[in-house]
Amino acid sequence: MADVIGLVFDLRDSYRAEGFSEEDISEFDTEETIASIEGAIADLGFHVERIGHARNLAAALVQERRWRLVFNVAEGIQGRSREAQAPALLELYGVPYTFSDPLTCSVTLDKAVAKRILLSEGIPTSPFAVVEEISDVESVRLPLPLFVKPLAEGTGKGTGPESIVRTRSELQRRCECLLKKYRQPVLVEEFLPGREFTTGILGTGRKARVIGTMEISVQDRSSAGVYSLETKERCEQLVRYDPAPKDTLRTEIEELALKAYRLLGCRDAGRADFRLDSAGKPMFLEMNPLPGLHPTHSDLPMIARHAGMSYLNLIGAIVASALERSEAYARSA
Repeated sequence: MADVIGLVFDLRDSYRAEGFSEEDISEFDTEETIASIEGAIADLGFHVERIGHARNLAAALVQERRWRLVFNVAEGIQGRSREAQAPALLELYGVPYTFSDPLTCSVTLDKAVAKRILLSEGIPTSPFAVVEEISDVESVRLPLPLFVKPLAEGTGKGTGPESIVRTRSELQRRCECLLKKYRQPVLVEEFLPGREFTTGILGTGRKARVIGTMEISVQDRSSAGVYSLETKERCEQLVRYDPAPKDTLRTEIEELALKAYRLLGCRDAGRADFRLDSAGKPMFLEMNPLPGLHPTHSDLPMIARHAGMSYLNLIGAIVASALERSEAYARSA
């Protein structure tokens, strides 16, 4: 099966049929996204086998099915290491795959862990605290206003205008709400009032390169400028996306993004998010080592399009990077 690429993914419709809520499945892909990835891989000259979610992958591996490469975009369903589930299975069976390894997927999903690593290497991030249980709120000594969100969620889940808290009582109530709803620790950060950017990166290690940076401007006043799940789902109406001006600020953001990407061990492609503080200094928000790949709706393809890169070339670059890694590993072994 030398020319077959397996496709591992979490499809919204599959989990919806199992009774999961719309918020539960918000990080997962639509049929349109999977069909777009599948079509691009086929246009690159490979056969594509749809495998499905990590449970399907586990069954296929036990049945000794193998592929030249697995294109993995599965997010996983629960736990702060959920994005590591499919990569861990593939490593167990020695099957090469796209994107980051289990360690990077786990480290980056836990936003506090990622921040601590990057702070130790000089990457600036907003001062923060972690609330694991409600009594921890008493020990939060950060100046108001604050921004409060779940520790290990993506796609803006658990965020909105109410995430900006301006009093201690609001902080207490918001933490109580998030602890109960998401059953995980809460990240409390000093609020960053400035502009928001996301930087797209392709490649691995020394070959990693920035392809562009996009400014994200939430236009809906009721959203208080928060790039939340709601604004992302309705981005065509509520959000403006523009290539960042080619100035010293963009240069600084891209240098920080590339350094953070390499420090966290990201591979093939990813996105780094930044927001400016009150002094206009870029602060690291989070790293996405498993970026969304809807051809028109997701940030990384938008960044690529602004840079003059087609969707086919974007998927091709991801596949080429993963194949280069796997072939180099095979030669060394």
